[in-house]
Amino acid sequence: MKTLIFASSNPNKIKEVREMLDGLFEVKGLLDIGCTKDIPETADTIEGNALLKARYVVENYGLNCFSEDTGLEVFALKGAPGVHSARYSGEGRDPQANIDLLQQNLAPHADRSARFKTVIALILDGKEHLFEGLVYGQIRKEQHGSGGFGYDPVFVPDGYALSFAEMDKTEKNRISHRGRAVQKLLDFLKEG
Repeated sequence: MKTLIFASSNPNKIKEVREMLDGLFEVKGLLDIGCTKDIPETADTIEGNALLKARYVVENYGLNCFSEDTGLEVFALKGAPGVHSARYSGEGRDPQANIDLLQQNLAPHADRSARFKTVIALILDGKEHLFEGLVYGQIRKEQHGSGGFGYDPVFVPDGYALSFAEMDKTEKNRISHRGRAVQKLLDFLKEG
């Protein structure tokens, strides 16, 4: 089985992507290759951050890899938190503080529509490829569910009554932004 390096040390993201690529590729995270550095995400776009992380692994470890960056874009907040989703409430990357700040900033707005956007950057044999996954939905005023991570307890995808945190993992992976981007990555890898 071929191995792909996923330029992430987030165990939740690694687990989710491993499950999506199960049986086709062995997915290794940064810790699996001995990388303990918190790769700076200093780009001003989601695409830029995904590329920064993938380029870091290629330049420092010489391995083909992919990385992803995800942001929650809330339309009433002009796309915020966007590229700053993980650090919305500060450098501590506190998911509950991020949700609390989001709810506070959204309180005066009737429009609670949003989208999750994931961009996967793959660097394979020196060539860069980007794959985007989008899912549209609404931000609930209350949190529901204990699955998932990040903003999942408040995000309800269009056409569904459950938040991502309430959904069965298989169903979430099938319709999620990350699932859609991973599917595009997988389709590309199968063609190659």
